[in-house]
Amino acid sequence: MLKLTKKADYALIAVRHLAAEPVSGARSAKEIARLYGLPLELLAKILQRLAKNGLLVSQHGTNGGYALAKTPAEITAFEVIRAIEGPLFITSCVTDRRECGQMVRCTVREPLQKVNETLVRALSEVTIASLSGERAPLIQIEGIR
Repeated sequence: MLKLTKKADYALIAVRHLAAEPVSGARSAKEIARLYGLPLELLAKILQRLAKNGLLVSQHGTNGGYALAKTPAEITAFEVIRAIEGPLFITSCVTDRRECGQMVRCTVREPLQKVNETLVRALSEVTIASLSGERAPLIQIEGIR
């Protein structure tokens, strides 16, 4: 079963919050953690990683915190997930470098690569703006009705 980790969930929650509450500048990790009942230490690390990957900007000082580095329409769910989790692979064999004992006889590697590409494409079409209440794009996955 495909499932996002808690870290990716928390990252999307935080980025969505920053998109939905852009007034009065930066928001602190403490504020976001309190509002959503998230573990502060983990959320702080997640926000730092998002800033390191260019999705957030951090502001120091008494009114410091985090703000979006781009508009919500320019940030995708895929970018947030990739910043936290690294490359998205549904199975290790879809990478070019991984091999397993079944590579010679495998009949599902190419179909799984297509599934992986479809997931990446779908997540890349979901913007933070669409998660923040704006109308989300319809995503049609080929072969699924």
